[in-house]
Amino acid sequence: MTSLTDKPPLEAPTGRSIAIMAGIVVATGFLFNFVVRGVVDTFMVFILPLEAEFAWSRSTLTGVYSAYLIVAGLASPLSGTLVDRWGPRWTYALGLVVLACGMGAASMANALWQIYLFHGVFGGIAAACLGIVPAAALIGRWFDRKLSVAVAFAYAGFGSGILVIVPLTQGLIDGDGWRSAYRTLSILLLSLLPVLMLLPWERIARGNPALMAARRVPDQAAAGSSAAPTGAGARGWSIGTAARTPEFWLLVQCFFFTACSTYSVVVQTISFLVDEGYPAIEAAFAFGASGMLSIVGVLGSGWLAARKGFRYTVTLSFTATLIGILALLSFSFVPAGWLVLVYVLAFGVSQGARGPVISTLSTRIFARGQVGAIFGVIFMTMSFGSALGAWITGFLHDLTGDYRAAFLFSAASVVGAVSPFWYSSRLRNPAPLPWPPAPLPQRENDS
Repeated sequence: MTSLTDKPPLEAPTGRSIAIMAGIVVATGFLFNFVVRGVVDTFMVFILPLEAEFAWSRSTLTGVYSAYLIVAGLASPLSGTLVDRWGPRWTYALGLVVLACGMGAASMANALWQIYLFHGVFGGIAAACLGIVPAAALIGRWFDRKLSVAVAFAYAGFGSGILVIVPLTQGLIDGDGWRSAYRTLSILLLSLLPVLMLLPWERIARGNPALMAARRVPDQAAAGSSAAPTGAGARGWSIGTAARTPEFWLLVQCFFFTACSTYSVVVQTISFLVDEGYPAIEAAFAFGASGMLSIVGVLGSGWLAARKGFRYTVTLSFTATLIGILALLSFSFVPAGWLVLVYVLAFGVSQGARGPVISTLSTRIFARGQVGAIFGVIFMTMSFGSALGAWITGFLHDLTGDYRAAFLFSAASVVGAVSPFWYSSRLRNPAPLPWPPAPLPQRENDS
C-alpha cells in the first residue's frame, strides 16, 4: 500500500500556511496525549473505591496499571505502521473508540479480570494509537531543527491531562460513585469523535513538502565518503547490531530504572496520601499538580542538556526525583503538609525530564541506522520497567502494610537509572557510532 507521505502535495503552500499546519500538528499531539494519559491515569482514583467494594488487594489492583503499561509498550511499535497504512485519521479514531468503549464497559464490571481488560488492556491499545509514538511520527514530518521542542510540547499533554482529568474524575466519584464516573468518561470521549474526524488528517500526514522532499534526496556526500560502507554495511545499525553495543544497554538501563523509580511512586501516590489522612480531592490535585509540573522538566531538559551536558541534566533531574521520594517517605513518619508540597515540586518538575534526553541520545548514537526502530525497542523496555514499578508498589504494600518499602525501592531505582552517566563515558558527550561492519560472508562447509 502506498504511504500517504508518497503523495505529491495538492498545492504549493505558503510559508504562513506551513507554519499554521505545523502548529495544528503539535496542538493535535498535545490534545490526544492530554486525553489518553489523563483518562488512563484516572485509575489512580478508582483504586480505593474498587478496593472498598470488592475487597481486592492493592497489589492485584495496581496490576491493572501494569497491564496497561505492558500493552502500551508492546503495541507502540505497531502504531507507526498503522499511521502509514491506514492514515492518522483511522489510527486515532481507533484509539479513541477503544478508550471510550473500555471506560463504558468498566462501568459495568463485577470481576477483576474485567477491570484488567477494559481499563488495562483497552487503555494500553488506546495509548499506543493516541499517544506520543504517532504524535512524534507526525510531528517529525513538519519539523527538523526544532523537532525536540515540538515533541516536548506534545509530551506536555501528559502532565496537563493528569492535572485536569484526574481531579475531575475524583469529584465525579465523590458525587455519584465510580460506575457513574466511568460512564461519564465514556460519553465525553465519544463526544470528541466528530472533532477528531473533521481534522485535516490528509494534510497533516503529507508533512512539510520541502522537508519531505529533502529527506527523499540521497546524501551524496555520505555516499561518496570512504566512511560510508557499501553493500550490506550500508544498511547501518539495525536492532540486532545495536543490541550488541554497550550504548544500547546503557540506554536501556537508564530508561528501565527511570520507569521503575517513577511508577513505583505515581500509581500509589493518591492511595498513600488518603491512607495517611489527606483529603481525597486534595490528594488528587497534588497528583495532578506534580504531573502538570512535568511540563517544566520536559521543556527544560533539552534546553539544559544543550548548555550543560547530558550528565549534568540527568543528574540534576534525578536528584530532584530522589528529594520528592524522600519527602513522601518522611510524610509517612511526620504528616506535615509542607512535605507534600516538596514532593509535588521536586518529583513533579523532574518527571518526564529524561524522555527527551534518552530520545536525543538514541537518535544521535544510532544516527547511521534504523533510528526509529531502535528507539522503539528502548521505549518498550521502559514500559516493562513501568509495569514492574507499578506492580511492586502494591505487592510491597500488601507484604508490609505501608508504602515505606516501596519508596525505598524507588530510591534504589534512581541510583540504577543515573549510574550509567557516571560509570561510563559513552553517554556523556555521545557522537554517532561508526558504520557497523558488514557481515562476514559465510564459508561453505567443506566437510
